Amino acid sequence: MNGLMPDQELMKRIAAKDEEALKQLYDHYEKPIYSFAYRMVRDAMMSEEIVQELFLRIWNTAERFDGTQGKLTSWMFTLTRNITIDLLRKKRSRTPQSMAEPDQLQFVADERMNTELDVEKKWVGEQVKAALDDLNEDQKKVVEWIYYQGFTHQEVSDMHAIPLGTVKSRVRLAMKQLQRHLSDGGRRDFQQ
Repeated sequence: MNGLMPDQELMKRIAAKDEEALKQLYDHYEKPIYSFAYRMVRDAMMSEEIVQELFLRIWNTAERFDGTQGKLTSWMFTLTRNITIDLLRKKRSRTPQSMAEPDQLQFVADERMNTELDVEKKWVGEQVKAALDDLNEDQKKVVEWIYYQGFTHQEVSDMHAIPLGTVKSRVRLAMKQLQRHLSDGGRRDFQQ
C-alpha cells in the first residue's frame, strides 16, 4: 500500500488487532516519537524503551483514541510524555537521588509543550519539504517567488516575462499537488 492511510482508519484497524496497521503507524511515527522521548530523558536506551511502551499501549488501547477529540500525533505525544514521567518516577524510587543530580521530572514537566511542538514542527517541516521537492521546476520557482519572497502574481509575471495566466495556473497546480501530497493518502514515511 502506498502512503499512510488516514489516522482514524489506521486506529480502527489497530483496535481490530491488524498487525500491518500497527507496523505502518510505527514506521511512520517511530522517529519523531523517539526524538521527543530522547529530548526529555537524554538516554538512548530509555528512549527506545519509551517508544516500545508507547506502541504496546497503542496496540492494547487503540479503541480509546477518538479522532474528534484531537490529532493522533497529539495523543501519541501525550502518551509518550506520560510514559516518560512514569519511567522516571520508577527509576527515581529505585535509586536514591544525590543532591547534585538535576530533578529530571521537573525538567520533563517544564519542557513538555516546547518539546512536543518542536518535534511536531520539525516533522511537519520535513513533510512540506518533501512535498515541495515533488513539484516541477516551474512550479517550485513560482511558489518560491510568491510564498517565500513575497512577490505578487503580477510582479512575478512582469519580472520573469511569464504570462499572468501561466503564473496563476502554476500556483494553482502547485497548491493542488501540495495538498494531495500532504493529505493522509499522500504522505510519505517520515525520514530524517
